[in-house]
Amino acid sequence: MGTVVGTGVLLLVMTACGSAQLGSGSSAGGSTPTLGTSTPAEPPGIAPGEIPPDGKPVSLSKVDASALAPEYPKTVWTQGDGKTVGVIGQEGGCGKVSASVLAQDASSVKIELLETLPLEKKMCTMDIRFPPLTVALDQPLGDRTVVLSSRQEQK
Repeated sequence: MGTVVGTGVLLLVMTACGSAQLGSGSSAGGSTPTLGTSTPAEPPGIAPGEIPPDGKPVSLSKVDASALAPEYPKTVWTQGDGKTVGVIGQEGGCGKVSASVLAQDASSVKIELLETLPLEKKMCTMDIRFPPLTVALDQPLGDRTVVLSSRQEQK
């Protein structure tokens, strides 16, 4: 009987400690998507699969995400006159993601998602964030295909 009560108390204490850690992490923004450095004034709180209220979704048939890992978000949208293209990035721990246009022609726009990781080893959170990022095009996206790629770099 004493073992059962002791085990119950231990589980209760461990659960309370875990809840306190989760609460402190979320108040620091651990579970809230952060803004990318690619553009200013991105709407916070966009989750994979969602687009900002002023965004117009790009059909998945016009998105080539074959170079992305299967779990990477593949959400793409345009804003305003179509010269602004938005994507959902993926970053974790001490990494920071940004987006840039590698090339654009009459049939496609190639966008690279770059996660920059610090050179020095340091303590990092074990979270994954999905910040919304935008890039500026020379001409409206129109019927062009968006080709997504990603890579990591240490700086």
